[in-house]
Amino acid sequence: MMPGRLIVSAAAFPYAAAALAYYTHQAELSFDSSATIPILQIDGHKIESEDGIVNALQCGIPGDSKKTKEFVSLAKTMPTLVAFDETLAALNFLDDHLTFRTFLIGHDITVADWVIWGAIKASVKLVGLLKNQRHWHLLRWFSFLESLPTIQSVLSSLLEAKVLNARSASKTASSFALGLPNATVGQVVMRFPPEPSGYLHIGHAKAAMLNQYFAQMYGGKLIIRFDDTNPSKERTEFEDTILEDLRLLNIVGDSVSHTSDYFAQLHTFVVKMIESGKAYADDTDNSHPHDFPCSCPSKQHGPQSQMAHERWHGIPSSRRDATVEENLQRFSEMSTGTEGGLRWCIRAKISVDDPNKALRDPVIYRTNLVSHHRTGDKWKVYPTYDFACPIVDSLEGVTHALRTNEYRDRNPQYYWMIEALGLRRVSVWDFSRLNFIYTLLSKRKLQWFVDRGLVRGWDDPRFPTVRGIRRRGMTVETIRQFMLSQGPSQAVVSLEWDSIWALNKKIIDPVAPRFWAVLKEDIVPVMILGGPAGYETRLQPKHKKNVDIGEKTVVYGSSILIEQLDAASFNDNEEITLMSWGNAIVRSHTVSPSGRTTCISMDLKLEGDFRKTEKKVTWLASPTLEHPLVDVTLLDYDYLITKKKLGEDDALEDVITPVTEFRQEAFADANVLDLNKGDIIQFERKGYYILDGIVEHAQGAGTRRLEFIRIPDGRAVNLASKAAAGADIAPEQGVNNA
Repeated sequence: MMPGRLIVSAAAFPYAAAALAYYTHQAELSFDSSATIPILQIDGHKIESEDGIVNALQCGIPGDSKKTKEFVSLAKTMPTLVAFDETLAALNFLDDHLTFRTFLIGHDITVADWVIWGAIKASVKLVGLLKNQRHWHLLRWFSFLESLPTIQSVLSSLLEAKVLNARSASKTASSFALGLPNATVGQVVMRFPPEPSGYLHIGHAKAAMLNQYFAQMYGGKLIIRFDDTNPSKERTEFEDTILEDLRLLNIVGDSVSHTSDYFAQLHTFVVKMIESGKAYADDTDNSHPHDFPCSCPSKQHGPQSQMAHERWHGIPSSRRDATVEENLQRFSEMSTGTEGGLRWCIRAKISVDDPNKALRDPVIYRTNLVSHHRTGDKWKVYPTYDFACPIVDSLEGVTHALRTNEYRDRNPQYYWMIEALGLRRVSVWDFSRLNFIYTLLSKRKLQWFVDRGLVRGWDDPRFPTVRGIRRRGMTVETIRQFMLSQGPSQAVVSLEWDSIWALNKKIIDPVAPRFWAVLKEDIVPVMILGGPAGYETRLQPKHKKNVDIGEKTVVYGSSILIEQLDAASFNDNEEITLMSWGNAIVRSHTVSPSGRTTCISMDLKLEGDFRKTEKKVTWLASPTLEHPLVDVTLLDYDYLITKKKLGEDDALEDVITPVTEFRQEAFADANVLDLNKGDIIQFERKGYYILDGIVEHAQGAGTRRLEFIRIPDGRAVNLASKAAAGADIAPEQGVNNA
């Protein structure tokens, strides 16, 4: 029991005071809609100002008092800022301050963190600007504080109070801004139901994170349930990888279940529906009895055209009025997998001509003789997702089912199944599916690329799977922040990839060590006059702005290597800067008949001012046995398809990008040999890279070639389709280079 009581109004909520009350466990919230100011009742005292409450509750929290006062002053100022540039300046200051810090003062949460958090949280304008994804360090700090269990309790209490106020005012609390409808703290049960027929992709990540977010927000539970109702597509391998990817995203369910755990009950329920006249057996389109017929125009569907045509035009099946006995007999044949049973499926008897075509007698059971990866050959019939999902949601105690709004037309079908069987009702909430340009999220279409060898597998860096985008260098923190910043919006948009990669750059830039790489093609040797007689080594920071990253060894010599593009840009007697060394003057360069620079000589001019030179050049000392260079391959990728968004009539064969992998061979300094697979670095003047593989050379023990994948940085020029714009780096041979 907390010793004090903080009386507040949901309409004018004191975020900082409430956060401190719960974080320090000194007071519990008491909502009073008539309260005009917050009131703290503690130890026989009554404090009636937010400043006084904050001062009273900060006892025991460490922090520099002088710095705390500065942030308290800033927190008071922020809500009063009117001019956009002033507001932006405040957020810029905080973002810069948090670039290399976890918290505002020191290494722990202080009062400064809570007063600034409270000032931002209380302002719709500030929260809106923060979620514009331009202040990533501030957003990271803000999201972390908000994710703490004590703060989730505060927000849940506020949410509940807002919902109650809305109800009392006879308003419908139908916005996600107010949270889940009819949600009770401690009793909410969410579920994330992936089908184990492929790998987790970025769209699934959004659904999983939103479900976890609401489960934590209400102090409830999260069920991970595998929707394993189609043995033709599903494998144990996919279940294992999905659970691994979820753990990687810090998503761990309170329990893991399978729809197949309920096959016996689902079988009983479909028999009950047949017996009550709410379902019937149908053999329309018996050429494809295992497929789920959809309600699209029949001209798009070949062998399925009869059922699709009937559903589309509101024509009843000729089997719709069969007797219960006939339907039970046919389902019995289906259940035993007889040759005659293979002709049939079971359809719910809902409507023939409802304007919502999802309600036009959908298929709810079908025969499949393929062995199930969990139940083996025990079952010959399997429920469709539309039949099984609402039933199992109800049986497992799910209170709120989040579904992408592409299912919106099928929500009435969801409720019909529950009501037809007299089961406990579940609330359904829609959110928008995550769509990206030039990107396929359909598992069927992704499988098409895998089956044809156009990619190396489900973890290919060109794939939008969690494993694919991580292999390309996207961090888990980026995925988490981006998904939570998107929230449960219902707006359907196709997102550019620039914003999420820009966020990723913000996260990796402060901690990515810096190295050099020089392209091998037409590499240019340079003689440095006035350089060291032999080879010298010096320790340099791996990251000049973050010394905690460590040091690297830089080799200096009178013979160095530079890239052709740099060499071709030099003029005689031009002063340039050799990075991490000093200035040099180009004295002469030799050009081949083809126009390529073949060698250069320079005078070292260490007294020169690097601020006055136009060209800053990366370089590597020419290799020796004592100071070798490392062979590296730099990989870059294009989108798999050439259209931003596929139309209904587009065939994948017509939109495949001809070449999607590009390779460049280069030398890198020997410091990269200390890297491990998955390490993220920056090759200066080239970009950010992730070490994808280490290949041992056959010709000598201990010699290796390292393969690095370029990480997009969010700049539009680097994210444009290379197929459309052309690329000046060499593709590997073969279609799609898989």
